[in-house]
Amino acid sequence: MTKEGEIPARLPPLAIVAAAGIAFAYLVQLGISFAGHGWIVDASGHPLAQDFLSFWSAGQMALKGHPAAAYDWPQMHAFHQQLMGHAPRGFLGWAYPPLFFVLVIPLALMPYAASFLVWVAATLALYAATIARVARERGAALLACATPAALGCAMPGQNGFLSAALIGAALLQLEARPWLAGLLLGLLTYKPHLGLLFPVALMLGGYWRAFFSAAATAILILILSWLMAADSLAAFAAHLGSMSNNFLTEGTAGFFRQQSLYGLLRMSGVGDRMAFAVQGMLLASMVLFVGWLWRGQRPLALKCAGLCVAGLLATPYLYFYDFPILSVAIAFLWRDRPFNRRETWILVASQLAMMAFLFVDAPTAFAGALLVLLTVAERIAGTAVRAAPQPRTA
Repeated sequence: MTKEGEIPARLPPLAIVAAAGIAFAYLVQLGISFAGHGWIVDASGHPLAQDFLSFWSAGQMALKGHPAAAYDWPQMHAFHQQLMGHAPRGFLGWAYPPLFFVLVIPLALMPYAASFLVWVAATLALYAATIARVARERGAALLACATPAALGCAMPGQNGFLSAALIGAALLQLEARPWLAGLLLGLLTYKPHLGLLFPVALMLGGYWRAFFSAAATAILILILSWLMAADSLAAFAAHLGSMSNNFLTEGTAGFFRQQSLYGLLRMSGVGDRMAFAVQGMLLASMVLFVGWLWRGQRPLALKCAGLCVAGLLATPYLYFYDFPILSVAIAFLWRDRPFNRRETWILVASQLAMMAFLFVDAPTAFAGALLVLLTVAERIAGTAVRAAPQPRTA
């Protein structure tokens, strides 16, 4: 592991050049799609049916004094029809706690296309800067932008970049500024299913100040939401059950989109209860893994990498745009020590598995996460072998 004060290892120049080329190709593809009216807005300037439309629409409803209406999917659907000039297929529902209105209200003050671009650019910048800081290598920002998940997050205008930035920044501050780390983790409650394993890591790792800071932040957010938007909080709570039923049990968006073990099983024809039971066993195993990992004396960077990838595997509700978090895990692996040849090929394979989702209707990102977990496990095993007492000759 690279120790504090040492000069961190440098990424190979060829890797940085290749990443720059891929990232530029993504930019060109998005530019061509935008010019051809296949991204953000159509030829008439109306919004296309992409996820960011629900963010902007919720902000619009809040600005008009009706934030709770964002949780009424028929009302949201009717509003989208008005904005798009035709009825969209399916629902682009608002499924976030009232905390997220803090971000979408300012976005709704801008015209739709400008708001979309500002959102993607700002969150991408946060994500790239966080990855570079975690890896202690500026070139890592380019590699993060070249991952398939980066394109998969930018295209629908989703919030995966923000989630990854919050997680990466929180883990970076864990030892030096635990109260700040907890605050950042508390903000992650806008997507609570991504933080299922953080309490386990903080408690068993002995990071109690960060744990209490995160808990206090979450409670404060809940109180402020109740005081300032009680109707929105009630609407969100009532909405949770139907959201789980729609996206998980019924699979209205398609089971192949769920990049989890649950999604893989449902797509393969396994029933809801059995798939949840198997996913529950995976969750339990990830809880045990993270608890064991964080209770030990292994390097913090390796613990953080394991926590990030285990957190992705633990939840049944997981979309491709959430996978910038996997880049945080990989950056922490590099922070621990540079990749050897075997690790490099495994991590390349993980990204190829991720890329496959752009072409096939299957939860291939789940396989990508498993490959990163394999790398973490091999690092742990290698650390254990080096730490074991060696026999001495007589």
